[in-house]
Amino acid sequence: MEPTPEQSPHHAYPDHWEADVVLRDGGTARIRPITTDDAERLVSFYEQVSDESKYYRFFAPYPRLSARDVHRFTHHDYVDRVGLAVTIGGEFIATVRFDRINEQGRPASAPADEAEVAFLVQDAHQGRGVASALLEHIAAVARERGIRRFAAEVLPANNKMIKVFRDAGFTQQRSFEDGSVHLTLDLEPTAESLAVQRAREQRAEARSVQRLLAPGSVAVIGVGRAPGGVGRTVLRNLLGSGFTGRTYAVNTSFAADTGTVDGVPAHRSVGETGERVDLAVVAVPADRVPEVVADCGENGVQGLVVLSAGYAERGTEGRERQRELVRQARSYGMRIIGPNAFGIINTSGTVRLNASLDPESPQAGRIGLFTQSGAIGIAVLSGLHRRGAGLSAFISAGNRADVSGNDFLQYWYEDQDTDVALLYLESLGNPRKFTRLARRTAAVKPVVVVKGARHSGSNPPGHAVPVSRIPDATVSALMRQAGVIRVDTVTEMVDVGLLLAGQPLPDGPRVAILGNSESLGLLAYDACMAEGLRPRPPRDLTTVASPQDFRDALAEALADRTCDAVIVTAIPWVGENGEAETGDGEVLAAALREAAAHGPAKPVAVVHVEMGGLAQALAAATSTAAPRATRRPAGPAAAPSPPAPAPPADETGAPVPTAPDRSTGGSCAAGRIPAYPAAERAVRALAEAVKYAQWRRQAAAPGRVPEFLDDTIDEHGTAALIETLLGPSPGPRGRPLTHDEARELLARYGVTVRPALPAPDREAAVAAAEKIGYPVALKTTAPHLRHRADLGGVRLDLAGEDALRRAYDELTDLLGTPAELRPVVQAMAPRGVDTVVRASIDAAAGAVLSFGLAGAPSELLGDTAHRLVPATDRDAAELIRSIKAAPVLFGWRGSAPADTGALEELLLRVSRLVDDHPEVVSVALEPVVVATHGLTVLGASVRLAPPPARSDLGPRRLPSY
Repeated sequence: MEPTPEQSPHHAYPDHWEADVVLRDGGTARIRPITTDDAERLVSFYEQVSDESKYYRFFAPYPRLSARDVHRFTHHDYVDRVGLAVTIGGEFIATVRFDRINEQGRPASAPADEAEVAFLVQDAHQGRGVASALLEHIAAVARERGIRRFAAEVLPANNKMIKVFRDAGFTQQRSFEDGSVHLTLDLEPTAESLAVQRAREQRAEARSVQRLLAPGSVAVIGVGRAPGGVGRTVLRNLLGSGFTGRTYAVNTSFAADTGTVDGVPAHRSVGETGERVDLAVVAVPADRVPEVVADCGENGVQGLVVLSAGYAERGTEGRERQRELVRQARSYGMRIIGPNAFGIINTSGTVRLNASLDPESPQAGRIGLFTQSGAIGIAVLSGLHRRGAGLSAFISAGNRADVSGNDFLQYWYEDQDTDVALLYLESLGNPRKFTRLARRTAAVKPVVVVKGARHSGSNPPGHAVPVSRIPDATVSALMRQAGVIRVDTVTEMVDVGLLLAGQPLPDGPRVAILGNSESLGLLAYDACMAEGLRPRPPRDLTTVASPQDFRDALAEALADRTCDAVIVTAIPWVGENGEAETGDGEVLAAALREAAAHGPAKPVAVVHVEMGGLAQALAAATSTAAPRATRRPAGPAAAPSPPAPAPPADETGAPVPTAPDRSTGGSCAAGRIPAYPAAERAVRALAEAVKYAQWRRQAAAPGRVPEFLDDTIDEHGTAALIETLLGPSPGPRGRPLTHDEARELLARYGVTVRPALPAPDREAAVAAAEKIGYPVALKTTAPHLRHRADLGGVRLDLAGEDALRRAYDELTDLLGTPAELRPVVQAMAPRGVDTVVRASIDAAAGAVLSFGLAGAPSELLGDTAHRLVPATDRDAAELIRSIKAAPVLFGWRGSAPADTGALEELLLRVSRLVDDHPEVVSVALEPVVVATHGLTVLGASVRLAPPPARSDLGPRRLPSY
């Protein structure tokens, strides 16, 4: 007999199982538990399912559900019997149910860990990836309830359902019994199941963006009856861009006989158009938006661009209005850009969409631009336009309550029209996901980011996302690890974007400098040195150099195998009459383009001062709207194409797009040389390209996470120890470990902490020293003095009892009583470099491994390096070498080099500990004395706490803030 809900101790409605998901075609749907109030919805849903699908579900003709069936399928205890439904517009489009069973296949309760599962998807929604999304969510629910395996019976003819199970990536077994296929799925996530999940996520989210950027029809809602206003402006810009699809003007205030506005059909609602509308641009007051969303949702609109303000940027009331907007739109399967957005632009010749407030559409190009600020978007668009740069797409997301930069990274990853992605971000809603997507995208095309609101400690108004407490310097380091080019200003973002969009990547940091100004060449040389490049002495062509001299010098520099990039500096020529000639810029631009066109593929940047016509000529040439025939596509086409060999796949199973062809001269570099008004700007852009190219080369052969196959790591024993130390009911902040507890825990991962014996009085100190053996160190452990040797709380190299007693008296006389100081005695370690190793978990960004030298100077200067956990062997090596004080570890000023190999191993062991056991929320090893051979950990602090929830490991879901 099945237990009733009243008999279950866990029958409360589990609202955390609710989730919005993006389906394969880019539309959204809601997954939620089925309740007793869903009887009518279930019956209506079942009536719309075909007889064939019903037969596949019940293995027999089953035209309708009986009252008993309806009761059974809507009454669940949410423990042993669970049902989930997928809804759009509040109506069911699919269901899934599991029943816990025992070894004989009979209904059971825990500790039975197997369940029988069955799906039913409405025929009209089959092929949208509904069942795959449901399987991810029902599997997560089952794991939460202690179920480890699913059993399913599928008819052999039900190929679609068999494929859903087969492609999920779970470990499975199949057999054929009594005319049906018997499937058993192990629900423990695997690398393959996670890869499948992320590949599906990428395709779905990319498709959802593609539907927004390439609609077949657009309705502008809120078009005024008189010229002017936001709606009328967007309509004018849409028409001015030459949009290739159908356009409608919508306003509830239009008179019944209003036929057209600005030459397009005018209607009082989307429903009145009588035709399919793919995208709606909403420009009405916030209090009228809900009725607009309902009109759009009920008439099949796929996406919304909400320009209306009055949402989260207006405080608590507006934030709740914004949440309700997202809930309402997603309930209809729509995605939102905005609210408070500036709009979107797609320059593709097949679309030509300008659904924004920018009156001038940018020319087509190879740069994708995403901003969270309309004002910044306007500034960047203007800057790109002045410098002749083209865009593939522009998105100003405003409050970005739904569609975010992560979604566009998914889209640009495989977009064949985009070679460089520029993003202005003021908040990161999901930092873990951002770094994962950015790393994957950066492996095939540059990602350049400006992060605003770096020092405010909170998110900008309107950005209702979790606040990460990670310092900005750490965020920057983690972006670098992911291959993101992090710059400080939007001007730098444009500078870097132009260079990367038009020039090949450099093979190294060696830079040739040539020009007709010795002073400008020296400025470029100094800038190169400051940026860590390796410049050659500038070549002065003198002020009498002709364009032909520039051409020959550039050709020679490009042909030089000891040169990786070239910076050309130019000032006006001095004519025979002694006056500056500024009008030959076009001639010089042509000469430089000719040299670049015929030379090896190396990046070239021009620094000019008051060269009339040069900037304009190079801007025209710099246009990133290069003829398509001269470039290799940046990714597979979004539209269907003839069958082709399968492209290589990345770690998620998704196809790896082809990077732009930057390996040949001529077509890549010729005619698109970026020009800069200052040497520092050109060099900074080039330096970022050098670092990015180096990251790309390293990413092609990534490091590995060592297994440590010896017996120094006891993963299971550590888990048991952590469980004991935390206790049965740990508080959310957990607890710090004592010195001895921390030593025991770390020892299980091969990290030995030198013991420190308490010395509450002089006699105890002497006894401890005799036990340890002289020489010893005496130090305080009081929180305000710990690790502060500069305050006099440490006495070293105490060779005997008399020295120890004197040191003890000095400490207590100078700094306080023994009870206040908490002194300890510790054996002396071999001399070396004092360092600090830390690891901590941020709920938003994940686990971070940090390294620096010990002492106040490093802390004051912020000289600490960071990497995400799990760290690879390459990460550990880079971590040590990336701090500014790294030379101290490598024989600075004739000192003996420290054992960096031992230090790298320690970093990897700490990384492994935190990765294996997320309950270890912080570890600090200080100081770690690195000697010539080996190292000594003299101090350790560890905090345990219940691990924060990880949204990146669960089933796919859209964020809800």
